Amino acid sequence: MFRKNLKKDPELFQNVSEGLKRLYRNKLFPLEDTYRFHDFHSPALEDADFDNKPMVLLVGQYSTGKTTFIRHLMEQDFPGMRIGPEPTTDSFIAVMHGEQDGVIPGNALVMPNAVLESISIIDTPGILSGEKQRISRGYDFAAVLEWFAERVDRIILLFDAHKLDISDEFSEVIRALKNHEDKMRVVLNKADQISTQQLMRVYGALMWSLGKIINTPEVQAYIISSLKKDMPSVFGKESKKKELIANLGETYHRIEKEHQISPGDFPNLAKMQELLNGQDFTKFAALKPKLLEAVEDMLANDIARLMAMVRQEEAAMPSQTVKGGAFEGVMTGPFGHGYGEGASEGIDELEWVVGRDKPTYDEIFYTLSPINGKVSGAAAKKEMLKSKLPNTVLGKIWKLADVDKDGLLDDDEFALANHLIKVKLEGHELPAALPEHLIPPSKRGSSLEA
Repeated sequence: MFRKNLKKDPELFQNVSEGLKRLYRNKLFPLEDTYRFHDFHSPALEDADFDNKPMVLLVGQYSTGKTTFIRHLMEQDFPGMRIGPEPTTDSFIAVMHGEQDGVIPGNALVMPNAVLESISIIDTPGILSGEKQRISRGYDFAAVLEWFAERVDRIILLFDAHKLDISDEFSEVIRALKNHEDKMRVVLNKADQISTQQLMRVYGALMWSLGKIINTPEVQAYIISSLKKDMPSVFGKESKKKELIANLGETYHRIEKEHQISPGDFPNLAKMQELLNGQDFTKFAALKPKLLEAVEDMLANDIARLMAMVRQEEAAMPSQTVKGGAFEGVMTGPFGHGYGEGASEGIDELEWVVGRDKPTYDEIFYTLSPINGKVSGAAAKKEMLKSKLPNTVLGKIWKLADVDKDGLLDDDEFALANHLIKVKLEGHELPAALPEHLIPPSKRGSSLEA
C-alpha cells in the first residue's frame, strides 16, 4: 500500500536542484539518520550543498602548479597568492567571488572575477613526500581532503611530469578519493618540457598509480540492524559488544549471503571496528523495510524524472556557462576550440569545401548507375558500408546528406555524404544539423525555403 501511494502521487519538482534537496530530506536522510550513517562516514548534507555554484577542488603534490593553474584560469593574481618551488600553500583556501578583493578569516579569498561568478575553486596544500613533514601538519590531511571531495563537483588531480614520486601521503590521498573517481580529471602539467618517450613512461606510471582507485558504496543499514539484532536485551551487553566487533568479518559474510551484496560494497573492516568501539549498540535501530523501500522508490522513479529534467535544463542553458579569464573567447572566432576542423572545415571560405574532393566522389557516383542524375538508397548504402562505420552513424550521415529529403542522392549530396564519412573517420563528431557552409550551392535556396 505504501509503494502504491508513492506511485499514484509522484512528487512534483520545479527544478533539479530543488528536487534533489527534497528527495534527500524526505527519503534518504531518514535512512541515514536512523542507522547513524553520519557518525560512521560523512556529515549530513545541508541546503547549501544543493544550492551553491559548482566547486572545483585542485589536488596535487607541492610545486606541481596548482596555484599557477588557478591564476591561469582567472588571468589575474588573487589575494594571498604565493607561488614558488617549495611548498607555499599551507592550508585549504576557497577562492570565491566577491565585489572587492579580500581575505575572509577561515582561509577564504574573495575577488571580483568573471570566472568566479560561475564556479568556486578550492586550492589545497601540496602533497608532501617525507614522513616527517606529513606528521608536522598537525591535522589529518587525508580526512579533510575526503570531506571536500564529497562536496565538490569536480576534482582535478594535478601532476608534474618531472617528479612523479608516489609518497605515503599521496597513497593516503588516493584512498581518500577512491569513492569519487567519477568527479576526477587528471592534468599532467609541464608535459611540453619532456620528450614523447619520457611522456609515455610518465603516463604509464601515472595510470598504474591511479588504477588503485575503486568504487566501494556502503551498506550501513544492514550492518547496524544486524548488530542490533545480535545484542542481548538485558545482561552481558558490553562483553557481547566486544565479541560482535571482533567478529564483524563474519557479520559482513552473513549479510553478503542474506542480501546478495558484493564483498566490495562493504566499508573497510578495520576502520568500521574502530568506529564501533565508541558507539552505544543499545541505541542502534532495527531494520525498517519502509525506509529502504522509500529509497528504492526514489532511485527507481523520482531520480528517473529528475534525469529528464536535467536534459531539459541543459538544453535551455547557454552552451558556455563559465565566462571570463581563460574561458573568454574559447567558443568563438578562429581561435575557438575546434574552429575550422571536422564539420567546421571551410566555415569561412567562399568556395564549397566539399568541392575540393568532388571529382573523386563523382567517379564513384557514376559507377553506381544513377537514374535521372540520382542514385537510390540501396546503391548508395553499398558504397557507404565500405567505410565500416556503424549503421547508426551512416543513418545519421544519410539524413544530413539528403538535403532535399527525397530519399535519393544527386552528385552533390553523394559528395557531401562522403565528406561527412571522412569527417567521422578522422575522429570528429557529426553536427546535429547540417551547417550552412556544407549545404551544396545548388540546394541553398531550396533548403532555406524548406
